[in-house]
Amino acid sequence: MAKTDGVFLFIGTYANEAAARSDYDVVKELHSDGAVGSYDAAVITKDDKGKVHVNKDEMATRHGGWGGAAAGAVIGLLFPPALVGTAVLGGAVGAVIGHFSRGLSRADVKELGELIDTGQAALLIVGASTLEEAINKAELKAEKRVAKQLDVSTSDVEAALKEAAGEVS
Repeated sequence: MAKTDGVFLFIGTYANEAAARSDYDVVKELHSDGAVGSYDAAVITKDDKGKVHVNKDEMATRHGGWGGAAAGAVIGLLFPPALVGTAVLGGAVGAVIGHFSRGLSRADVKELGELIDTGQAALLIVGASTLEEAINKAELKAEKRVAKQLDVSTSDVEAALKEAAGEVS
């Protein structure tokens, strides 16, 4: 059973970016309907040179208070910064990476990173544990998927984000 204050991570792979975006739209609708709490998501693609491209919806209000840092932190764990084609690694992301790195084993990081192959797209979603049930009910169309309950609490993530925001201000 999921921790009520836990963090849930989902990565699904798709044949193309359009299919990943379609499921991303499903998640946004779930949030609009109140089925999920705070979350962050990104569509990830890899080009033929192996460069990772992160396509985010920058509407932080739609995602609760996480505003891009949660997905960026997971991406920062999965891929070396030199492979990431966009600047997703900011101060708030750095504050959250430490929490997620304690919640994911090296084997988990390797498994998640290898899930995304060149020529495919992926949808990464990280959020409160309530997300897991909503995603399962929504029957997302991912070809492959990995879902993990992280040993991290949402309150720890939110505290790290507030602390980083205070440092940035």
